[in-house]
Amino acid sequence: MKDRQNSQHKRIVISGGGTGGHIFPAIAIADALRRRMPDVEILFVGAKGRMEMERVPKAGYPIEGLWISGFKREFSLDNLSFPFKLLSSMIKARRIIRRFKPDVAVGVGGFASGPTMRAAASAGVPIVIQEQNSYPGVTNKIMCRKAEKICVAYDNMDKWFPAEKIIVTGNPLRNVIQTDNISHNESVRFFGLDPEKPVILIIGGSQGALGINKGISARLDLFKDNDIQLIWQTGKFYIDQAKKEVEAAGLSDRIKPVVFIDSMDKAYAAADIVISRAGAISISELAIVKKPVIFVPLPTAAEDHQTKNAQRLVDADAAVMVKNFETEDKLLSTAIELINDKDRCAEMGDNIGIFAKPDAADDVARQIMEILDNE
Repeated sequence: MKDRQNSQHKRIVISGGGTGGHIFPAIAIADALRRRMPDVEILFVGAKGRMEMERVPKAGYPIEGLWISGFKREFSLDNLSFPFKLLSSMIKARRIIRRFKPDVAVGVGGFASGPTMRAAASAGVPIVIQEQNSYPGVTNKIMCRKAEKICVAYDNMDKWFPAEKIIVTGNPLRNVIQTDNISHNESVRFFGLDPEKPVILIIGGSQGALGINKGISARLDLFKDNDIQLIWQTGKFYIDQAKKEVEAAGLSDRIKPVVFIDSMDKAYAAADIVISRAGAISISELAIVKKPVIFVPLPTAAEDHQTKNAQRLVDADAAVMVKNFETEDKLLSTAIELINDKDRCAEMGDNIGIFAKPDAADDVARQIMEILDNE
């Protein structure tokens, strides 16, 4: 790998994915690097069959896929193939690193990040880790000793990572969430809704959120009694059921179920309030757009970190929280009560905005460029 320095342009590998919480920060980092270094060559490495294999090319970057998946904690026949997947991924990752000759490797967590970062470290490539959550993923915890810098979104991460390597940058976010120059009325019409009526936006994560979806399905009748509209990101596993329920209830004019929202700038601009999981990236985005939010934390998240994320904002009067097991009884009624309280919505929007870190992607890019400059 000694000939890395002789390449005409800088080359950077970015690896990780599996969910939007990993993929979107990775793309944001790539965009920030490209703004600063227009000639930079960026290659993504993801996991075959995962959403990064579709989302990254749509963002304009090449990607290679590894045959890799997570090891399930409960008994599963899928675990029998894990050693073979890991070996295959390690071999392919080494080939990618040898061929591409990156100057820096960036790991954002997720299945593919481990083999790629390990292969890069073995080849003497400097490593940067970006950790989105207050409780780090397994891959980043394993690789942190080999990293030169660890960019994090939360304070007090030194219980997981070496303190001297930590830089608090916040979470890199997609440019597409900026709503300053977007009309509320036009955005509402974009989703086929009435600009004169309030809008709830549901973003249950890139895969959807079953608890949230069930909470909405259980009380669709409330949309008949209240003049309120809904943009409902269901995820691919719930979309057919949601469409059938909405049509059967005669609510197709005011409830719009979609698998995934590409135009998040318009979705945020259209929304009066948001219902969301309490993942790190969702929180970071909502702080930027200053939207009042009801969090429904994912109860199976590691160390229950989503509940801790949400509670931090609830304590600052910057959010409301409904537990996953409560969604069918109180989620929609809580949302309707909030959306009708304009003063509370305005106050919560201001309060969540205090947590925003709009320059996070540029801050991470700056850390990467410092390594490049010192080579």
